[in-house]
Amino acid sequence: MENVIIVRYGEIALKGLNKKFFEDKLVSQIRNALLDMGKIRVYKAHSRVYIDVADYNTRDITDRVKKVFGVVSLSVAKKFEADMGRIEEVALQELKDRIDKDSSIRTFKVETRRGDKKFPLQSPEISRDVGAYLLQNIDDISVDVHNPDVVVYVEVRDKAFIFSDKIDGFGGLPLGTNGRALLLLSGGIDSPVAGWLVAKRGVEIEAMHFHSYPFTSERAKEKVIDLLRILSIYCGEIKLYSINLLPIQKEINEKCPEGEMTVLSRRFMMKIAQRVGKDNSCDALVTGESIGQVASQTVKSLSVINESVEMPIFRPLIAMDKVDIVDLAKKIGTYETSILPFEDCCTVFLPKHPVIQPRLDKILKSEEKLNVKNLIDEVIDKMETEIVVAGS
Repeated sequence: MENVIIVRYGEIALKGLNKKFFEDKLVSQIRNALLDMGKIRVYKAHSRVYIDVADYNTRDITDRVKKVFGVVSLSVAKKFEADMGRIEEVALQELKDRIDKDSSIRTFKVETRRGDKKFPLQSPEISRDVGAYLLQNIDDISVDVHNPDVVVYVEVRDKAFIFSDKIDGFGGLPLGTNGRALLLLSGGIDSPVAGWLVAKRGVEIEAMHFHSYPFTSERAKEKVIDLLRILSIYCGEIKLYSINLLPIQKEINEKCPEGEMTVLSRRFMMKIAQRVGKDNSCDALVTGESIGQVASQTVKSLSVINESVEMPIFRPLIAMDKVDIVDLAKKIGTYETSILPFEDCCTVFLPKHPVIQPRLDKILKSEEKLNVKNLIDEVIDKMETEIVVAGS
């Protein structure tokens, strides 16, 4: 008998002729997640992915694999020759192990999937016989088919598999199946969540951070790197582009109306991100903007900001409430780092009364006072680049 991990996927199964491409990407991403643990066998069969765990710590493996995008759920299972007597014995041991860990278990049910149609019993018959065997051999337990304390799962394919737990993954699509995007990462709560959501759809992520050093501290940049280390658990290594926006902010502050600072700065950020993104094979920009959350995120402001670039801007949080964004940040592990009190570039030259319904014609007139191309060239020439990866 062997221990294996069964990995299930969802919408990959609906990809038709492209299914093999998505499956292969998922297998590759799982292998990458386990790479430093040794030569662990990962393979696909029967519209599942299997991991032979041998003597490895299954908790370490499941903790990593459940964070791989494309994984809907996984189970640690016992794998053995498909024989009815053996199935009953292994199912009995599985249920006893669960009861030893949780003495409150009083009810169970057996669910069977028979993929091997040559097996002499059908799924309902297997469930019935295994359930009867468990009742005969365990005291003080009963069957509850509607709301059991534990479910013993039996799968019969080329081998038999038995397990009693399903660990949820995040679903989505494997990284590398939907292009590349550049995330504008501020260091707050929203933008890491936005990047995570886009990556969950199979998009590889690079990141750009704008700072205003020395008005903002080096610790603010370190906070962004810490956030990327967390995101890289899900997304693999991430390239970070750091841009000092201070020269542009000073020009805007000197030559343009105070209330337009936020919108003009955001337009510059988009222009810079588009240029760097195009140079690095990115297909879109990603931001953490949500309608109405701050002055630069009114519908009018977003429309004026959109006009500054041709590249698509993805805003996965656009209609989410703050409480929902916070809940997701906590779930993926970025929240505690995001709330550390280090300022970002948006706090520099912050207007007392920002324009919340900007007119494009007025914004363009203000931009005419600035040498946009030279300002962008200047900050990109001084851009810093580094690779961030989990554990670094």
